[in-house]
Amino acid sequence: QVQFVESGGGLVQPGGSLRLSCVTSGDIYRFVAMGWYRQAPGKQRELVARITTGGTTNYADSVKGRFTISKYNAKNTVYLQMNNLKPEDTAVYYCNVPLTVTDTTGLFSWGQGTQVTVSS
Repeated sequence: QVQFVESGGGLVQPGGSLRLSCVTSGDIYRFVAMGWYRQAPGKQRELVARITTGGTTNYADSVKGRFTISKYNAKNTVYLQMNNLKPEDTAVYYCNVPLTVTDTTGLFSWGQGTQVTVSS
């Protein structure tokens, strides 16, 4: 079992930026991909960014051009740089191992997530 600890969320104004971090208890290089998900109140959890072992990235259309996923294998950490944030980005953000490019379930149990609130 791999555990995830997400951090870096907060309250930010529209147009602002945040950088999320996810520290894992396992060696992330072992997994085909790592991903950032989000879940807004009353909505299904969605995969917003994914990065493969080789560094290939995929993004949901809603965040493409604004969010950047990266990873640092030596620190078993995955990052999500979020720029030009919009109110619709408000959600709890989680990381996990995605099974597919459209995965919503993750391979392991979920961490506590980090709350991102975009509001003026």
